[in-house]
Amino acid sequence: MATLNPATAAHGRLASTPAPRRSRCTWGLARGLAAAVLLTACNPSPPPDDAFLTRAERTDYRETSSYADVVDFLERAAAASPMVHYTTYGYTTEGRALPLAVVGDVGDPSPANVRASGKTVVYLQGNIHAGEVCGKEALQMLLRDLLAGRHGAWRESMVLLVAPIYNADGNERVTLTNRGRQHGPVGGMGQRPNAQGYDLNRDHMKLESSEARSVARLFGSYDPHVAVDLHTTNGTQHAYHLTYSPPLHPNTPAAIDDFLRGGLLPHVTGEVRDKHGWEFYYYGNASGRGGGERGWYTFDHRPRFNNNYIGLRNRIAILSEAYSYASFEERVLATLYFVEEILDYVHEHGDEVRRIVAEADAASVVGESLAVRAGPERSAERVDILMGATVEEAHPLTGRPLLLRADTQYVVPMYEYGTFMPTLTERVPEAYLIPAELEDVLTRLGAHGVALEPADATPLDVEVFHIDSVRTAARPFQGRNEQTLFGRYEPTQVTPGPGDMWARADQPLGRLLFSLLEPQSDDGFANWGFLADRLGVGEVYPILRVPGQ
Repeated sequence: MATLNPATAAHGRLASTPAPRRSRCTWGLARGLAAAVLLTACNPSPPPDDAFLTRAERTDYRETSSYADVVDFLERAAAASPMVHYTTYGYTTEGRALPLAVVGDVGDPSPANVRASGKTVVYLQGNIHAGEVCGKEALQMLLRDLLAGRHGAWRESMVLLVAPIYNADGNERVTLTNRGRQHGPVGGMGQRPNAQGYDLNRDHMKLESSEARSVARLFGSYDPHVAVDLHTTNGTQHAYHLTYSPPLHPNTPAAIDDFLRGGLLPHVTGEVRDKHGWEFYYYGNASGRGGGERGWYTFDHRPRFNNNYIGLRNRIAILSEAYSYASFEERVLATLYFVEEILDYVHEHGDEVRRIVAEADAASVVGESLAVRAGPERSAERVDILMGATVEEAHPLTGRPLLLRADTQYVVPMYEYGTFMPTLTERVPEAYLIPAELEDVLTRLGAHGVALEPADATPLDVEVFHIDSVRTAARPFQGRNEQTLFGRYEPTQVTPGPGDMWARADQPLGRLLFSLLEPQSDDGFANWGFLADRLGVGEVYPILRVPGQ
C-alpha cells in the first residue's frame, strides 16, 4: 500500500494543487494528426493517428523513445510538411548522427539560409542526460502540433532548431534501475553520461566529447538567438511541476538577465498557472548548507553547464527542469507547456530578442572588470517557496521504491540563493597571446568559434601571470583533476614568435574567451588541467595578455 512521505520542511499553509487543464480542442489537434492534412481550426477530436504518436503515448507512458524512434519521427515529420526539414548536426562518440529538425518558412535547412532569413532562431534541446527523457518526448509532440497547424503565427517570426536526443548513445543504454526513484517510465530509460562516461552538461568549456563539439559547431553555424535545454530534476520534494533557470554566470550580459527575470520567465509562469493550474518557479533545492539556515539554493554559475555557457556567448538561454516525482506523463506535459509559452513570448518579442543579442555582440568588454570566480548571493528578503510531499510506490517490475508527487503544497518562507556575485575579478585585456606550441588550446578555441589571428613579430608590452601556488583536486572529475592557480600579473615585454596567435577580446565571444583563458578562472583551460605540465610553482602561465586601456 502506498505511504505518504511529507517533504522534510517546516510546516506551513497546506493547500491542494489544482488539476492540470488542457482544452479538449487543443488536445484533439495534438493527438489527432492526419499526416497529409494541416488542421487550422478546432474540430471534434478525430481518432489518434498512431503514426504520429510518440512511443511514450503508444505505451501509456510506460516506455520512452529510442534513437531509431526519434529519427523515424523526424524523418516522417519532414516528409509530411514543407515547413519541417530533417538534417543532422554532428555525431556521437559511437558514431550516431545527431538528428535535427529545422522548422520554419525557409527554403532549405542550411545554416546560411536560416541566418539569412532574418528571423529569430530558437534552439530546443532534449536528452542531454539520457535518463531525463521528458524533453525528448515533449519536442516530438510539439512537432506534431506544428504539423497539425497549431501555432501558425510562429512561422512569421521564428525558425526552430529541434534536437530531441542530444545524448543519443546514453539513450540506448536503457535499464530499469537508471534514475533511482524517478516516477517512470517503468520500462526503463537511458543513462546520465555519454558513451565515454562524460556528463555532457559539464563538457561545454573543455569540449572533450564529440557531442559537445557538435553543439558548439551548431551554435557557430546556425547562431540561434535563444536556447532551451530540457531536463528532469532531482532532490527536494517541492510542489512545482517544473523549475527553470536563466544563465547564472555574473558575466552574462545584463540585458539577457533582465529580459528573462523581468519579462519572459514571470510571464510564462503566469500563463501556465492560468491555463493549466500548475506552479513553476526558479530552480532550487531546499537545504541548510554548512549547517546554516535553510534556503532555496540554485545550482552553479560555471559555464561548463549549458545555459551558463550559452549566456557567455551573448545568447538567451533557459534551463528547464521538470519535477522528477511527477508522473512521467505530467513531466512531459509540463515541459511541453513551458516550451510553448516560451515560444509564444519569443514570437511576440522577436524584435527585442534580436536587438538584445545584436547589442551584446557589438559591445566590447575590453577594460571591464569581470568575474573569474563567483559565489552564491542571498536574496534581500525571504521568499515563499512551495514545498510538497510524495507517495511511495513500488516499481511494478523490480519492486524498487518510486516516489510520486502528492497533490498537496505548503508555503515555507526562506532566503533564496538564486544568483551569483564575483568573488575574484580581473580586468579584460585587449588580447591574449597564445604560443604556437599550445596546439590543443588553439584547437579548442577554434572549436568554440573564437576568432584567432596571427601575431606580428613586433615587440610589445604584455602582462605575464606568475604562479605562487597550485591547488590540484585529489580526485578526478570528468576524467580530469581540476586545478586552481594563485599568483599575480607583472608587466614585461615580448616579441611574438612564428605561429603565435592573437585572441582579441573585442569580439562577440569576448566574455567566453575571458573565462577560457584567464589563469584563475574557475572553469577555464587551466582549471581543467590542459596546461598542467606547465603550471608549477614559480613558473609562469604560458598565455600572455595585452592590457586594455
